[in-house]
Amino acid sequence: MSVTQQAVAVGRGLAAPQTWRRAWFGGLHGADYLWAIAFALPYTAIFLAFVVYPIAFGVWMGSDLALYDQLFTDPRYLTAVVNTLLYVGIGVNMKMFLAFMLSGFFIRKSWWTKGLLVIFILPWATPALPAYMSIHWFLNGQWGLLNNILYELFNYDGPTYLNEHWTGLASNISAYIWKTLPFWTIILLAGRMAVPTELYEAAAVDGASRLHRFMHVTVPLMANLYLVCTLLDMVFALGDFNATFFVSGGGPAMSTEVLATLGIRYAFTVALPNLGVATVMSALPLLIPLVILLMRKLRMSEGQL
Repeated sequence: MSVTQQAVAVGRGLAAPQTWRRAWFGGLHGADYLWAIAFALPYTAIFLAFVVYPIAFGVWMGSDLALYDQLFTDPRYLTAVVNTLLYVGIGVNMKMFLAFMLSGFFIRKSWWTKGLLVIFILPWATPALPAYMSIHWFLNGQWGLLNNILYELFNYDGPTYLNEHWTGLASNISAYIWKTLPFWTIILLAGRMAVPTELYEAAAVDGASRLHRFMHVTVPLMANLYLVCTLLDMVFALGDFNATFFVSGGGPAMSTEVLATLGIRYAFTVALPNLGVATVMSALPLLIPLVILLMRKLRMSEGQL
């Protein structure tokens, strides 16, 4: 290696740390360092106190392997795992399919469609507690509105929806779909509106029918957004306890519990916080791959922009 090449190599080695420091500190000098530290310290302290510490403390609480031996031998835990898989698998996929179809309906430009969209958003805008409690009393077997209507119109005593395992689980899933469906419909509606109208016009000129335009224009362009929304909603659904807790209450006999509500039950009702944390942490083998896949899809989407 010549003297010039050696000098260039040394120069690059010296320039790399300087470039890294310049990129990291933004060219701050003197008193600017003090102001930067003064502004950053409160946010750093809040992040450490309310994000890092609770996560680390929760991991420490659920790190005892004996807790998982106790969980895996508990039949209520196995029931909650099955209920969680059904809750996430059926609830999320059915909701996203309905949201995708409804986004195609609400993209119409008629005035009555816009008014209907405002009404459609109301369940999502309503706070969770009154919304789910209203569904609970709507489905109540003895005093519920639905069974009273059935009795008045058809002289028929409806079933006890919340006192049976499968109907109670179906009620929880339906309530979750009803509450969050408007939000994802709006997201997918925004995605549909971003599709250039020239593509539909060109396809129509080529003789493509509505179905062909949907299959060959809308679906390919919306597929990535649809997948990202599905993955994100799966992450939300894994940690959701509102629908189960306020609609069926986990009953009858804790047969409709999901992992989120079972963890709260262990932590506060049974006064076993470590077991409650372990119950929630047992969902990590499913949650972590979903988050990794979601991050990869988002990174790929950024690369395509």
